[in-house]
Amino acid sequence: MSIPVTVVGIGKIARDQHLPAIAGNPDFHLAAAVSRHGTVEGVPNFTDFDRFLAEGPAGPVALCTPPSVRLEMALKTIAAGRDLLIEKPPAATLGEIETISAAARDAGVVLFATWHSRFAPAVAPARAWIAERKVERVTITWKEDVRRWHPGQAWIWQPGGFGVFDPGINALSILTEILPGAIHVGAATLEVPQNCATPIAAQLAMTARGTVPVAAAFDWRHEGVQTWDIEVEASGQRLTLGMGGAQMAIDGTPVDLPAEAEYPEIYRHFARLVAARESDADFAPLRLCADAFLVGRQVAVAPFTE
Repeated sequence: MSIPVTVVGIGKIARDQHLPAIAGNPDFHLAAAVSRHGTVEGVPNFTDFDRFLAEGPAGPVALCTPPSVRLEMALKTIAAGRDLLIEKPPAATLGEIETISAAARDAGVVLFATWHSRFAPAVAPARAWIAERKVERVTITWKEDVRRWHPGQAWIWQPGGFGVFDPGINALSILTEILPGAIHVGAATLEVPQNCATPIAAQLAMTARGTVPVAAAFDWRHEGVQTWDIEVEASGQRLTLGMGGAQMAIDGTPVDLPAEAEYPEIYRHFARLVAARESDADFAPLRLCADAFLVGRQVAVAPFTE
């Protein structure tokens, strides 16, 4: 029998990714939707989260709301004894996700803080390739057009909205997966539009494994070819992850990979976690974002308009 799951926050990411992934997974079926603005045909729809918890169907909850409002919902979900999947980034602050994680552990509830880019097909092979070599340098280039990928999402420019770190954290989630161990942010430049509270571009200088330089450039103003690349120089060779981990090459030679299926893989992993009563909640990418904001030098740039 499949597991009933309720999606909370029926926005672009829920419609584009979560709902199709649930529909294609025999371990789950969509039981309900909770949203102030969106609805899903064929299931009960709720506009009030408390009413859903009291009257709605049982089963896990997938939180797809903006991170700034997740803490209260997550804690109420856990208090109701429901397993919880959280869209990335898992919370607005490290303190919030630590509180959520502790509550889930104490309640015996499964918590899955998802990082969808870690399920890109090149990530596991890249981690295995790196594990056998001495890493010399890592370069991240993450440049896209915010108007194309996040239209009308004003929350990303408000405090707690992450700005360009909303996609940039995807790169950091891959980095922390393929290069395990301590990574420190030494310096950062955050370019903040004059009418916004969060950056539209950022440059990070980090260090991994004590001596390995890691440079990252995030930019949301890029109107040309959209770029989501990570390049790793190791033992005299060069590994390149392209298209956010959908592609991989060694010294320019492409590596055959399975088809991209990030969100289907997320729900397959969630089914395994629920069956084993285990949690998966790693905060390393969020920590790097927080460190960048702490040490970053802010530079005012032109106002942003849709």
